[in-house]
Amino acid sequence: MTTPTIAPFEDEAGISLDDDLIVFDDVSKFYGEVLGINRVSLRLEPGITGLVGPNGSGKSTLMNLMTGLLQPSEGEIRVIGIASDAPELGHEVGYLTQFDAFPSHLTGRQFVASYLRIHGFEPPRVRELTDRAISRVGLEEAADRRMGGYSKGMRQRIRLAQAIAHEPRVLVLDEPLNGLDPMARSEAIDIFKDFADEGRHLIVSSHILHEVDMISDRIVLLTGGYVVAEGEVQGVREEVEERPIQILVRTSRASRLAAALFERGLIVEATLHDDGGGMMLRTRAASEFYRAMNELVPSLDLEVETVTLADSDVRSVYAYLIENEGGAS
Repeated sequence: MTTPTIAPFEDEAGISLDDDLIVFDDVSKFYGEVLGINRVSLRLEPGITGLVGPNGSGKSTLMNLMTGLLQPSEGEIRVIGIASDAPELGHEVGYLTQFDAFPSHLTGRQFVASYLRIHGFEPPRVRELTDRAISRVGLEEAADRRMGGYSKGMRQRIRLAQAIAHEPRVLVLDEPLNGLDPMARSEAIDIFKDFADEGRHLIVSSHILHEVDMISDRIVLLTGGYVVAEGEVQGVREEVEERPIQILVRTSRASRLAAALFERGLIVEATLHDDGGGMMLRTRAASEFYRAMNELVPSLDLEVETVTLADSDVRSVYAYLIENEGGAS
């Protein structure tokens, strides 16, 4: 999907509104002859944005660009009104990378405090922010233990504390739920939602697609360095409505229903379940399909258990837009 070059939003007085947005304006990044991302144009509003794509799709490049760790080969990036090469950007961005590396001889409290000192906070404020961040990730009891003895989940939580401690307006999280047990994962998701409710940006990359779906206000799907779709999940699904929609139907006389739908030209494929009590249908005319079901159920004397849209989440959209198009893996 091609996205046009971005012009800044303006209000009625002609004042730029980009101070609340993350803007990629026709951005490309090359590593020598290797493509990182190509011709990416995005305008991301505050809230939670999920990045989805296979390994090598450009997710990490996109995150490193918006944090200022990389600079674009072409194009322009503005993060809440700050140019990507501006020194002050680091004060407004928190970054939890995918790399689990830390000085093992430090305690968790020392680890968080050291980054706050780098940010220039005075000692009383360092103590206040450190305690607050550690409390938010639920690691108070282990805060004064050396990180070399931390479990994978504890390391992930203290790294999250470090990323949020200076109260950034933009939080970039690369696989933030990796290594967390279900309880810690739920608590982390609550933290993300709290930050979003405060009007901040959260950019979340994860391979756990149903969790991206659950927490994200919008998604950006990448493959091969290109943004292939972006927006709300259902909106993205509607952009590819030319592809057949999958519908799960559990009913008596499934084969008879399939024959009637084929006869009306409403489905292009039907796969019967082994037990004969249901099937997976594919249709290019969802509205007409549902109207026909209202007629066919009583006329065929069917008992219907389930009629469910089977591809309205991130996983199915990902499959449609990336896997079915031969994206990288």
